[in-house]
Amino acid sequence: MRGETSLASDKVARQKFASQLRDSGVQSGTVAIELFDFANMLDDNAAVERALTDPSRPAHDKIVLTDKLIGDTVDPLTKEILEDLVSRKWSRVDHIANAVEDLAVDATLYYADVKGVTSTVAIELAKIHSAFINIAPVRAKLSDTRMSANGRVAFLRELLRNQRLNPLTVRLAEHATRDLRNRRFLSTLQWLIDEISHHMGESVVTVTSAIPLRKEQFAKIIAAYSAKLGRQVHINSVVDPNVLGGMRIQYGAEVHDSTVVAQLQRLKQMVSVPA
Repeated sequence: MRGETSLASDKVARQKFASQLRDSGVQSGTVAIELFDFANMLDDNAAVERALTDPSRPAHDKIVLTDKLIGDTVDPLTKEILEDLVSRKWSRVDHIANAVEDLAVDATLYYADVKGVTSTVAIELAKIHSAFINIAPVRAKLSDTRMSANGRVAFLRELLRNQRLNPLTVRLAEHATRDLRNRRFLSTLQWLIDEISHHMGESVVTVTSAIPLRKEQFAKIIAAYSAKLGRQVHINSVVDPNVLGGMRIQYGAEVHDSTVVAQLQRLKQMVSVPA
């Protein structure tokens, strides 16, 4: 968990730049890429992180170092964001990379808004999450720190090769495996889905079933989860014949699985338990 100082610095910075990112139009897409690149650089350079978060070092010195690192080719808004972040206080050295990542995600979502694909990206990320959740070898490989980041990304690209996904969906999914930062791929993917839900002002609930949901089923689930969560929900419907029957409903880390496959697995576990 982040300390209070880091949480405060992160929150204030995101609030400060929200309107600028929202109003920057397609420029926000460039800012997002540059911020992700900087976060990756920080993760690979502990000495740089220490230098940029050293509380005894004047803010001006840290800004000068940041400008040397990013050069003259980055977007002016990227430069402004990074200079602001290095001027703030952080509870731990590595928390600054988390803050850069948070603002990179914010910039990506404002860019998605401009392109009119925010909801599409949320749904597609949820489908990827649902597709991999029960495939342990895939999950393990996408979170394997013994592999290189490029190796994990190449593996993910092969998995998604025949899927028609929005480029922003692919970019965020690749980030989730490229920059693990002591996280698991699926947990990062779920965090991204939650961030998009918060950004949209609604929550995404993924429902996996053997056959397409009927209209009355959609309405019932929307009503139940809207009441439970206290906000409007969006249903991401995934059809997977392998579940045989019933449905699996997932919101965040909470999963309600009433599929036939899940029931058979539970029954098998009960039978195999020695008396």
